Amino acid sequence: MTEFVTEQNHHPWRKFEAAGRGVAVLRLEMTPDAADLASDCQFWLQKLSVWEQASSKETQQDTCLHLSRFQEFLKQMYEILKEMDSREILERFPKIGQLLAKTCWNPLILAYDESQKFLVWCLCCLMNKEPRTPGESELNFWIRGLLSHVLSAFRFDVKEVALFTESLGYEPVDYWPSLLKNMVLSLVSELRESHLNGLNTQSRMAPERMMCLSQVCVPLITLPDFEPLVEALLTYHGHEPQEVLSPEFFDAVNEAFLSKRIILPMCSVVSLWFRHLPSLEKAVLHLFEKLLSSKRNCLREMECCVKESLLPQAACHPAIFRIVDEMFRSVLLETDGAPEVLAALQIFMSCLAEALEKEHKQMKFSLKTYFPYGAPSLTAMLSQRPEAIPQRHRLQPLLHISQLLREAVEDHTHGSQRDPFESWFLLTHFGGWVDLAVEQLLQKEAEPPADLLWLLVFYYSPQDGSQQRAQTVVELKALLNRLLMLLRSDPLSAADLQKAAESPSADPRPPICRQLVRRLLLSLLLWTPEGHAVAWEAVTHMAHTDAVTHEIVGFLDQILYRSDHFCAEASRKLAGELLQGLSSGPARV
Repeated sequence: MTEFVTEQNHHPWRKFEAAGRGVAVLRLEMTPDAADLASDCQFWLQKLSVWEQASSKETQQDTCLHLSRFQEFLKQMYEILKEMDSREILERFPKIGQLLAKTCWNPLILAYDESQKFLVWCLCCLMNKEPRTPGESELNFWIRGLLSHVLSAFRFDVKEVALFTESLGYEPVDYWPSLLKNMVLSLVSELRESHLNGLNTQSRMAPERMMCLSQVCVPLITLPDFEPLVEALLTYHGHEPQEVLSPEFFDAVNEAFLSKRIILPMCSVVSLWFRHLPSLEKAVLHLFEKLLSSKRNCLREMECCVKESLLPQAACHPAIFRIVDEMFRSVLLETDGAPEVLAALQIFMSCLAEALEKEHKQMKFSLKTYFPYGAPSLTAMLSQRPEAIPQRHRLQPLLHISQLLREAVEDHTHGSQRDPFESWFLLTHFGGWVDLAVEQLLQKEAEPPADLLWLLVFYYSPQDGSQQRAQTVVELKALLNRLLMLLRSDPLSAADLQKAAESPSADPRPPICRQLVRRLLLSLLLWTPEGHAVAWEAVTHMAHTDAVTHEIVGFLDQILYRSDHFCAEASRKLAGELLQGLSSGPARV
């Protein structure tokens, strides 16, 4: 037997009844609880209709007398509805939408104890997770409007609310914030209890409810009173195979966090980025925009930006680190290894190492999980902090690193173009070893070790083949010998240094990377007493273009950033003076 929909009403819910039932509503066999609920719905619908049509003192008293019973009804209704899907609910209880809609606009009910919470859960039950028809989609939209009203539309000028709160001895302006706070805390408590229930599916919150609640929170995320609920949602972990929170929720939280409109604890941020890849990618791109903007940032400022982003702390988890690292890899490839990108990567790694040390996670994950493409022995050597090694013992690990890199690169050059880049990319994470190699070469009075020369050539020209790299090593050795010989001459002049740095015009071999040559010259000027006297003249001679000046400024900034480990006080002072001089113009230091 069927009951056809013939009654028309101006209430918005009317047009959704047919959408939920299809045109006719089948009278299905009900359990005793469901049958009782249908009867109770009719009773309370009549009550609500009376309450909404009058605002007399007698009506308010009648409402207050029934509040506890009505709240118990909402609670029992939720227990029944949560076991059904949206379509089944509409078939069994065709009037339920009218009842809940009237409830949403009754301020006395919303102001009573936990009525709001049960009302929200009941409305969530009506949401269709996968709407199949335009009518079902429109129904979802309408329900979201009711939910937003329940959670956010607190009016201080409603006559009934004023009477109700005054009877309790409160002013509305004092009562509503407390009500909102209590409602949020109640929802947070519900989420935590559901989380603790684990595999107990009877007590655990249904995924549909989680999805609906997260959608409702989207426009309310930046309200301070809702922060506990946002955090509880982010840190909630069910046992469902698919994500239970909406993508819109993650996007809104991430956008608010990046724009500093909300503050989240570290655990919530990690959960956000771990659960929603687009949010993590946007956070990394946001950091890149700040670090690599047209206005050059000094490395100390870059370090502050990196730490404030919380990405190093989150990257303690290898899954997050791998995503961040892949994005650095892409930017390095797109910019041909731009020094600014290399500096940003190395600062990020320094901050990550600091975060790992603070959280004592060094041994929680193996290095292989962070660097799956690198040889384990090479990764283990590079991950050591060179500044932590006593100065007299620094050469041996450098030579070992160079040998391991050479084996990895030149054994796989033929037949694979990926391995050399992977080895170089691994090396770029740990730039301190390259600084140390330059320092060791300039301190050696004996023959410069070929392995250190190879390490520098590979770092600055990773695209070269093994044969060309070998030729460049020979040329670099000759250059280094010329520079060290000049140091022993008296007096040292900037012109002689510049001439020595140039390859002989008749030399058929390809020239050394000019960036590497300038790096050696600047290091010699800063790290040797003889170089200090001619430093400004030599630097101004080198800085003949804006691009080269920019490169030199970056190197001097790097020296100051790492000076605590690799430079004496006199070298740090000179680097600061040169940097100030280049920044302010051609005035003499």
